[in-house]
Amino acid sequence: MQHIFGNISILTAAPVLNLGLLIDGLFIGSIFALAAYGLALVWGVMNVKNLAQGDFIMLGGYITWNLGRYGIDPLLGVPCAFAFLWCFGWVIYRLVVSKVITRDLFTSLLATFGVAIMIQQSLNLAFGPDTQSAHAHLPIWQFAGGLISIPAARLLGFGLAIVLALAVIVFMKNSRMGQAIRATAQDARAARVLGIDTEKVYAFTFCLNAAICGAAGALVALVWNVQPFMGTTYSIRLFVIVTAAGFGNLPGVIAAGFGMGVFEQFGGFLLGAEFQQALIVLLLLGVLTYRQLQYLRVRQAVQ
Repeated sequence: MQHIFGNISILTAAPVLNLGLLIDGLFIGSIFALAAYGLALVWGVMNVKNLAQGDFIMLGGYITWNLGRYGIDPLLGVPCAFAFLWCFGWVIYRLVVSKVITRDLFTSLLATFGVAIMIQQSLNLAFGPDTQSAHAHLPIWQFAGGLISIPAARLLGFGLAIVLALAVIVFMKNSRMGQAIRATAQDARAARVLGIDTEKVYAFTFCLNAAICGAAGALVALVWNVQPFMGTTYSIRLFVIVTAAGFGNLPGVIAAGFGMGVFEQFGGFLLGAEFQQALIVLLLLGVLTYRQLQYLRVRQAVQ
């Protein structure tokens, strides 16, 4: 407790540090919001809880890191990871996900958990367990006498995450496929009656989600780091965001994504980086408990 009170006194004595943590949280939260939107799509349209969501992010991050190893600008990792994960998502959909869409929740959880383990072990065997980071060789700007640091890579990642999110939103609202996805999410049986190929919609939705995760992973490698077994913590973060906001609530998903980033930065500073992952798990438990109590209240009111 003394350690926590000491950190609180530091934030109180130097308010500008709060601004620095807030900026870092918003930069990281933009990436969380982007990936959470992909999870909300799959969850809402296909009713599949994808436990491999965070591992898709790691896979995109390793693509970006590998480009840097071979002398290619890591910034190209965003479109490359997007395209590769789209194709990878199609393979996973055909081999695994398409077989469990009509099954119960537990079956889809087990299937996607198996995909997550496969990705983790493949990355571990190929690149080792060490933490890696892509270096775009961009400047770092210092403000307030060096108390606030804004790396250009994080600012660029923030901008790219916003552009990608806006592009997906415009596509969902204005394209025929976007309209078909929204119709299928509302009522798949009615969509089939109206002539919508729901199997095609499911495949497209899962591929789009995987591609979004790939792009998010490329940004993670640029502004943070990647490691074969970090995907699980990202999956937990995204589940917290989508569960808290509701998969049909896009503004809520975006707000919860930014909130998660800010929460992690302040929580990690106050409690220490070693407790950052524990905070995520505790937050998940808190959100699930709140949702369960909310469900019980609604159920009692209906009765």
